[in-house]
Amino acid sequence: MALHKIDKKIVGYKVLSKEAKETPDVSKPEATVSLESMHENVERPEVLLGSTYKIKTPQSEHALYITINDMVLNIGTAHEERRPYEIFINSKNMEHFQWVLALTRVISAVFRKGGDACFLVEELKAVFDPRGGYFKKGGVFMPSLVAEIGHAIESHLKHIGMIRTEQMSDHQKQFLAEKRQEFEAIHGAGEETQAFPDKAVLCVKCSTKAMVLMDGCMTCLNCGESKCG
Repeated sequence: MALHKIDKKIVGYKVLSKEAKETPDVSKPEATVSLESMHENVERPEVLLGSTYKIKTPQSEHALYITINDMVLNIGTAHEERRPYEIFINSKNMEHFQWVLALTRVISAVFRKGGDACFLVEELKAVFDPRGGYFKKGGVFMPSLVAEIGHAIESHLKHIGMIRTEQMSDHQKQFLAEKRQEFEAIHGAGEETQAFPDKAVLCVKCSTKAMVLMDGCMTCLNCGESKCG
């Protein structure tokens, strides 16, 4: 038994049970609750929550399937949160196997390191293919396959709450809808398979082919970006 020297006068005492010692009293301001956070030494549980995203590019006949597995930290508390733990990319196309495998290992290592991993999204989305990018359905431009992987990771981080985006107000949505109807009434509607008019050009802000000339001003019908402010 350890001995403790008492230097001050004893003014009161209380006998603590074993349970009371192990359980902190959260009602007191000085009591702290230990919260679990993601770090490289966190032990991998037997079961992880996963989401799979399909990528189909015009550059290959085979799709890529991106699976991101998450850990749930502080289960059952007000601080419960999902954090990405690992990523896998599978495809029948073996052309990109080597660099895809390397990319997934590096991204998984960043996830397990903890902290804010959202910077990965912007880094991947900024990669351009020297052979040129491609347009996805709806007019969204992808500068490379790596960039599309970045978009998939961004969608997942938004889903689990790590990235929060500003939503357009109902007034902004109504304004853009009216602008689109006005443009199509003058120039004619585009094909039914397209999300925006045929005459639309690429918006540098949202990378969507949705910018049209309205009232002498280039306006994006997707994000609301305007050259006139």
